[in-house]
Amino acid sequence: MFTYNQKHTVIALMILLGVWYAHCATAADAVTLELAAGDYDRECTVVSVELPESMQDSRHFTLTRLDTGKTLPVQVDRTAEKPRITWIIGDKLESGKTRKYRLAPTTDKPSEKDGVTVSDDGKHLLVKVGEKSVLAYNHAVAPSPDPKQPCYARSGYIHPVYNPAGQVVTDDFHPDHSHQHGIMFAWRKTTFEGRHTNGWDQKAGTGKVEHVKVESLGGGPVFGHFTVRLRQLDLTAPDGPKPVLDETWYVRTYNFSEQFVFDIESTQRCAGQSRLVVDKMHYGGLMIRGHADWHKRRNYDFLTDQGKTKTDGNQSRPRWVDMYGPIDGRPTGIVIMDCPENIRFPQPVRLHPWMPYFCFTPATLGSFTIEPGKPYISRYRFCVYDGKLGQKAAECLWQDYARPPTVRIVERAVGSE
Repeated sequence: MFTYNQKHTVIALMILLGVWYAHCATAADAVTLELAAGDYDRECTVVSVELPESMQDSRHFTLTRLDTGKTLPVQVDRTAEKPRITWIIGDKLESGKTRKYRLAPTTDKPSEKDGVTVSDDGKHLLVKVGEKSVLAYNHAVAPSPDPKQPCYARSGYIHPVYNPAGQVVTDDFHPDHSHQHGIMFAWRKTTFEGRHTNGWDQKAGTGKVEHVKVESLGGGPVFGHFTVRLRQLDLTAPDGPKPVLDETWYVRTYNFSEQFVFDIESTQRCAGQSRLVVDKMHYGGLMIRGHADWHKRRNYDFLTDQGKTKTDGNQSRPRWVDMYGPIDGRPTGIVIMDCPENIRFPQPVRLHPWMPYFCFTPATLGSFTIEPGKPYISRYRFCVYDGKLGQKAAECLWQDYARPPTVRIVERAVGSE
């Protein structure tokens, strides 16, 4: 039998051995990552790399910049086929330059202070960066403000979207086009089982898009996210409303406070064995409706990567579009970026000459089909800003999105830096 002092000596040794073992395990798994800026300067850029196989079961990590010793927030992304680690470049990394980091597993849970949070108030999913509101997704049905036209009630869209100053930059149920709701996704002209459907304008009574279910939500030090399910219905089917498309949105918001940056990935699948034909049409698809003041005062404009505006940009094919104007005398705007992986990239756009809305609309180039077993996937990035942005800054945002910096593992060694 151990004496009292011997017992405590054994316990202390066990604790020290446990700490030593955890340290060695972490050191053994540590890797050195090299980040290459590529052809563009990088600053406040999202970076992501697949986790080494030996690290894929770990939940938390530390990331240390080797030239400064500074530890950066990191977060694991498990939505991809294989887990990835994501962080945000802070200080500028010039084109052609590289930077090294040490990545190691840790048992310490990251602080949630000043991170991105996603909460559900029963009607909306509310996204915040720190204490700043970024956007709300409406999963409950928002009733039509016009009791004479209840058809405009809608669920399954994003509104409001805020700028970093706290101003709302989107609009909903505007009297001139009550079927336009913040950020939404709907096809204007489709054919399903020989019947013409329209999920864009509810008043037509032939189609409808609705929220179905909140699949998941979560936050973290680098990004917050939610996944929701929607459904497109054919309201003209002989036996009553019939599901046409099952849709999933994955929305991710990054931890930027000077500008708000979020991604939307939409995956549309045939709800049954019938295909959907998206007919040729000059509008329909992912859409955003801008602030009501921009409509009232006609003081908004668009700017594209081609330098086009609301006077000459309609039906052009830009990689990004900046919609901007003053709200309460303060300039603000929102950039929407087209992903190179999208069908018919760069997609044509409907830039309205006197209403602050636009949409990416691939159907402009002709009809296409969504077939059973072949999902239709669309990806877009949004950046909401205060003040003025300009073409050069918007182009940098798109390059960060479409052609991000590369990361590779350059060393696997115990305690190596």
